[in-house]
Amino acid sequence: MFQVQFISHTTPEIGYLEGIEMALKGGCRWIQLRMKGADNESLRLNSLAAKELCRAYGATFVIDDNVQIAKETGCDGVHLGKNDMPIAQAREYLGNGFIIGGTANTFEDILRIYREGGDYIGCGPFRYTTTKSNLCPLLGLEGYAAIVNKMREQGISVPLIAIGGITEADIPELTATGIDGIAVSGSVLNAHDPVAQMSRLVNYNSIK
Repeated sequence: MFQVQFISHTTPEIGYLEGIEMALKGGCRWIQLRMKGADNESLRLNSLAAKELCRAYGATFVIDDNVQIAKETGCDGVHLGKNDMPIAQAREYLGNGFIIGGTANTFEDILRIYREGGDYIGCGPFRYTTTKSNLCPLLGLEGYAAIVNKMREQGISVPLIAIGGITEADIPELTATGIDGIAVSGSVLNAHDPVAQMSRLVNYNSIK
């Protein structure tokens, strides 16, 4: 089943929790709280509030980077970047009941995440995005197709989620590469109607 994940971000008009609630109202059932540069107390309070929102909508809730806060607040899991705690170490700390995802830009990254026991892979960036700094080389459609083919050749079946500047118009060609889903942020929050935009993304396969 094609999955749509929402990565929290802010705009001058929309805060973290407001954006998360909009995504949930639009039908998204996978939320990642991403608050780069936030102190632990702010992250903890927002995580607790976001978790309650996700519980109300029956959505999976993970937070970015912070394994300790993920455990303290009892969310469903954590997403780890290349410079965060290794997945194997996070698994030892969190246990098997938590979802652990990892960030990848190359097939070598994917192989590492797979071998360390990651539950899913956020792979990108697809194109340039203003919501993330220090971007790796852009993958584009050819990059995803090549990675998916290598995963199939080696029997790696971990869900691959494309991320990085993805819009509704990109979905047909992206799905054709064999990816399992997409992660979005700015394309939803910057839309005229974020709730309606998320709904279109979530229901794309059933209404196209």
